[in-house]
Amino acid sequence: MRSIWRGSISFGLVNVPVRVYSATESHDVRLHQVHGEDGGRIRYQRKCEVCGKVVAYEDISKAYDDGDRTVVLTDDDFSALPAEQAKEIEVVEFVPADQIDPIRLDKAYFLEPEKSALKPYTLLRRALEDTDRSAVVTFALRQKTRLAVLRVRDKTLLLQTMLWDDEIRAAEFDILDQVPRVSAKERDMASQLVESLAGDFDPGEFTDDYQVQLRQLVEAKLEQGDTLDTSATFGEKDEDGEGAEVLDLMEALRRSVDKSKERRKTQKKASGESSGQKARKKA
Repeated sequence: MRSIWRGSISFGLVNVPVRVYSATESHDVRLHQVHGEDGGRIRYQRKCEVCGKVVAYEDISKAYDDGDRTVVLTDDDFSALPAEQAKEIEVVEFVPADQIDPIRLDKAYFLEPEKSALKPYTLLRRALEDTDRSAVVTFALRQKTRLAVLRVRDKTLLLQTMLWDDEIRAAEFDILDQVPRVSAKERDMASQLVESLAGDFDPGEFTDDYQVQLRQLVEAKLEQGDTLDTSATFGEKDEDGEGAEVLDLMEALRRSVDKSKERRKTQKKASGESSGQKARKKA
């Protein structure tokens, strides 16, 4: 991994030099725009409205227009801002971990300590673990002041940027002011459905079906070209599935519970057979 930023965490008089790395990456199949007739790549050109010339990316500057005047801001202008020069992740306060609403969370970054900072880095990590708190921090990255939360993930400090208060919309739906009558039987059946699907979250059990199928489609088209039969590749579409049937709420809940129980039995049986096969191989 390549670090995208270097700075330091400051809490009280303690300073912890760190390197910042992106904690996530996309697994999407990369697609390009092409001309459908001949497959030629579509390229976008940045043209100046004044001189009509194509402008290279490195020659493009940002500007603010108030309607009457335009102020051009260069990279040197941005780098001169005190916040941009700070290179400091300042701890503002330590808050209970459960007070951070997940809706605020944005991009995640791993923080790696410099060799000389391993002890204070470890001390901060253990302090967060011992108190079950997260650190609310501010810092500047890519020409923006960021609000973020600093928390522990395994042996690493994880920095996760947060949305500002005015960036989160309020959910104002008039229909929710109406309170429909929900019977005790319906609530009981809904609880049974929740229990039938209860478990411990394991992200490794989930796959991005769309990307898997897209890769399958790309590989099939590479082999067969435009003669590809998608029904042979993916199977026929189910036009008359059970989902099209109109069910009342109680019946839908009842069928869902039964279906979930049946699925659990199948998974348990498959898991038992898999364990038995591994045991026989060892023997």
